[in-house]
Amino acid sequence: MSQPDLKTLSEPRSSASEAYRTLRTNLEFSSLDHPLRSLLVTSPAPNVDKLTTLANLAVIMAEGGRHVLLVDSDLRKPELHTVFGLDNGRGLGNLLEEHGEWTDLPIKECGIEGLRLLPGGQPPQNPSVLLGTERMEQLIERLTGQADLVILNAPPVLAVTDAAVLAAKVDGTLLVVRAGGTQREHLRKAKALLDKVNARLVGAVLSNARVDASVSNYYE
Repeated sequence: MSQPDLKTLSEPRSSASEAYRTLRTNLEFSSLDHPLRSLLVTSPAPNVDKLTTLANLAVIMAEGGRHVLLVDSDLRKPELHTVFGLDNGRGLGNLLEEHGEWTDLPIKECGIEGLRLLPGGQPPQNPSVLLGTERMEQLIERLTGQADLVILNAPPVLAVTDAAVLAAKVDGTLLVVRAGGTQREHLRKAKALLDKVNARLVGAVLSNARVDASVSNYYE
């Protein structure tokens, strides 16, 4: 896996970083009437830019003064911990398989003020079953009580049912669409699946788009 590029940290004055700030503003305005405490980030099909988009959005949200909690709910291929160089020994999958009350949540500091991570943990046998349980709903409720915004990483909508299952449990879903990579038919099918579970689609992010040089030069 190629390491996600955290331009919001390495190049805070770049046009890419400004685009993430615009995304933050748009999400804030979209939640004026419907509070956005939990946000699912996914893609129609496998998308190499999804993790990068999610991580940079989390950084920008935290820099804006919010207490952000990232949750790696891609229990099949948990990768968010690698972005921040953290351990994945215990995480979401373990919490869902355990019985009884949670006395200890393995939430980790990311080294960025206002940003923490609940890793995915060791991949369980039946991710979609665990994610669809009432226990997952209870965990989301508990996590939203510990942060201003909980951002969940999910597998592609068309690949497995996990994303649709989770989308029905959160306040909003954000789709990452890759320019020149995501097929229109995949996007239509993904939206149809999300509509079936009454997911609230707050928008889509177009990644890998060509930047107008006359605009990007303004930030240099």
